[in-house]
Amino acid sequence: MSKQVRVRFAPSPTGPLHIGGVRTALFNYLFAKKNNGVFYLRIEDTDQNRFVAGAEEYILEALEWLGISPSETVGKNEKFGPYRQSERKELYKQYADQLVNSGWAYYAFDTAEALDVHRKQHEADGKTFIYNWHNREKLDTSLVISTEATDKRITASEDYVIRFKTPVNETLHLHDIIRGDIKFETNLLDDKVLFKADGMPTYHLANIVDDHLMETSHVIRGEEWLPSMPLHSLLYKAFGWDAPEFAHLPLILKPIGNGKLSKRDGDKMGFPVFPLEWTRALGEQNEAKTDEGISSGYRENGYFPEAVVNFLALLGWNDGTEQEIFSLEELTEKFDLTRVHKAGAKFDPEKNKWFNHQYLQKQSDEDLAKAFAPIVYEKGIDVDYTTLVKIISSIKERANFVSDFWELADYFFVAPTSYDEKAAKNWKEETPNLMQQLISVLENIGDFTSVNIATIVKDWMTKNEIVMGKVMQPFRLSLVGALKGPHLFDIVELIGKDETIKRLENAIASL
Repeated sequence: MSKQVRVRFAPSPTGPLHIGGVRTALFNYLFAKKNNGVFYLRIEDTDQNRFVAGAEEYILEALEWLGISPSETVGKNEKFGPYRQSERKELYKQYADQLVNSGWAYYAFDTAEALDVHRKQHEADGKTFIYNWHNREKLDTSLVISTEATDKRITASEDYVIRFKTPVNETLHLHDIIRGDIKFETNLLDDKVLFKADGMPTYHLANIVDDHLMETSHVIRGEEWLPSMPLHSLLYKAFGWDAPEFAHLPLILKPIGNGKLSKRDGDKMGFPVFPLEWTRALGEQNEAKTDEGISSGYRENGYFPEAVVNFLALLGWNDGTEQEIFSLEELTEKFDLTRVHKAGAKFDPEKNKWFNHQYLQKQSDEDLAKAFAPIVYEKGIDVDYTTLVKIISSIKERANFVSDFWELADYFFVAPTSYDEKAAKNWKEETPNLMQQLISVLENIGDFTSVNIATIVKDWMTKNEIVMGKVMQPFRLSLVGALKGPHLFDIVELIGKDETIKRLENAIASL
């Protein structure tokens, strides 16, 4: 690569950052870091009608939480600032005029009503109306009226747009890093609006101008932008600029059925599609037909940011091995755009949980205990930190989230008030007598540690020729309320002698 790698993530602040956008940001970040380049964030807010307050701040906070913050953005290292398009709007008109003056664009004065008439006429004839080479000289444009007449109408403040003049009868041979060589026929393209009547540029013009001025070397974006590639390539040609290299990422697909994963799929199917929780504005609530107006986020659902990053990295990319767990540093080292797949990647919520499970197991018991402590204290339970660490150590292998700990460990803190019906079938006629004998054994144990308790209790059973199942299953049922949990004698040590005996007595009385 002859020039410095500079890549951007350029979202519109129209709502929360969808997980597909997060993956686009991640792949840009990894590519930049792999090539000692720059990853920058540009806010594309030219469509003020769709602007949502708080969305820009949400995007920045989400990227920071995920550990993929941009090197340059609004208010940070603004080498090519401003990084908010609404603050650059004075720039775009001169470039639109430049295209008109060079013959690559033209003024169009067609009203919405006139265009609607043309569409209906085409529909009546069984055709689709496309504003392009075929009819642009039959419409109300500067291509068919004199320069003087055009200037007069503009001076009179008549509404107009500036459209790109797509070349006729050309075949564009373009290259995409992921998809290889692609051909486009210019006769099939429409003449896109570049500059709107409200004095704002469209996405296409602003995007190209900013990518050029901000020295973007590679445009890495979602597959949905692939149809824009010929127009953008032609715009670079029209300006006489070198185009960046393009790479269009595969779609993230729904878990079931066909189609792109949407912002509403998470609400419908019960899993997050946003990095952070989002409280929807009124208009968004109406669109979603929901009362609460809240979409869940990965952070609030207890996902580790490293797990989210790892999961997303493997949606459409792999390093050619069977490895699945990658740190951000490993992903940076191994990432290669040529190993990104063309086909869409199906989103799997269960695999997402699996990744979180893997990262939870990598956390220290001490850190997990700190995260779990507020849940315990919120329930009015006072437990010392050392004990909490030991409890976490005994149960964490069965958890996907810190929030799972309470259900897995509630019996450590609260004695059972009911007993699993199926498990209670192990409570036989002789069981109360055996449990009473067990209480006597436990009362006489001085060193009340797991290993010592296990040794003494097993010696008692062996000496009295008692079958292990007749004691161990009722013993666990008495302490836990079900036949679940970690090593039984670890539970006994952690709840202590007095509590163990008390629970055995309660079970004898209840069962």
